[in-house]
Amino acid sequence: MDEVEVVVAHSERATLRVGDVFLKVDADQARIDVEIEAMALAPVPTPRVLWRKPPVLALAAVPGRTLGRLGGPVTGSPAQWAAAGAAIRTLHDAPPPPRQGRAGRSIAALEAELDAECEQLVHHGILPAELVARSRRIADAALRPWTPAFTHGDLQIAHLFLDGETVTGIIDWSEAGRGDALYDLATFALGHQEHLPDLLAGYGAAVDLDVIRAWWSLRSLLAVRWLTDHGFDAFAPGCEVDVLRSLG
Repeated sequence: MDEVEVVVAHSERATLRVGDVFLKVDADQARIDVEIEAMALAPVPTPRVLWRKPPVLALAAVPGRTLGRLGGPVTGSPAQWAAAGAAIRTLHDAPPPPRQGRAGRSIAALEAELDAECEQLVHHGILPAELVARSRRIADAALRPWTPAFTHGDLQIAHLFLDGETVTGIIDWSEAGRGDALYDLATFALGHQEHLPDLLAGYGAAVDLDVIRAWWSLRSLLAVRWLTDHGFDAFAPGCEVDVLRSLG
C-alpha cells in the first residue's frame, strides 16, 4: 500500500496524498463546489476529478514540479517564470465566471476587513504599530476599481506545476471567481520579487507595480493572524512578515 502523506491539515480542511491521488477533506462543501466549477471552466490545465463523496474530493496528481514555495528555495529559469506568466494571462483573458472570487471582494469590504485586521494586529502585539501603519498605507493602492477577470484567488507559487517550460497543472481552485487580475500576479510572486520581471514578460501586459506591491502588503496583513491561528508560521524567513518589512 502507498504511504499516506499529509499535505496540509488544519481545523477547516485537510489534504492527503496516496500515491497519485489527492484526497481533499473540507468541512465547507461550498468551497468544493467552487473548485469543481472553476476547474471545469478554466482554460488552463487543472487536476482531473476522480470522484466526489462529501466531504471528500479525489483528484489525480498533476505531473511536473513547482517553482518553489513561499519561505523556501525557488528554482526555475526565466523561461519557466515567463511560461507561468503566459498561463496566468490565458486564465485572466477567459470569460469571468459568474461567481465572485476571493480576489473580487468589493473595495468597501476589503477596506473594512483590512482596517479591522490592522487594529487586531496592533492590539494583540502581533506586529509593531509602525510596521502595520506603513504597510496599511502601501495597501491603499490596491483599493481601486478593476476590470473583473477570471482569477484563481489563491495562486501561490506552490499551486502551479511545470514540466520544462510547459505548465502542466494549476491546483487548489476553491477561491476562484471574478476578481482583480493583479491579485493573482501578486500572490504568485509574493516573497519572490526578483522573479517578477520574468513573470510579467510572459504575462505580456502592462502592470502597475505599485498595485502589485499593495496586494503584497494587503494579502500579508490579512494572512498573519489566520496563519498563526491555524498552525503556520508567518514569521518564518521569507514569509509574510518578512514581505511586509521588505516593502518599506
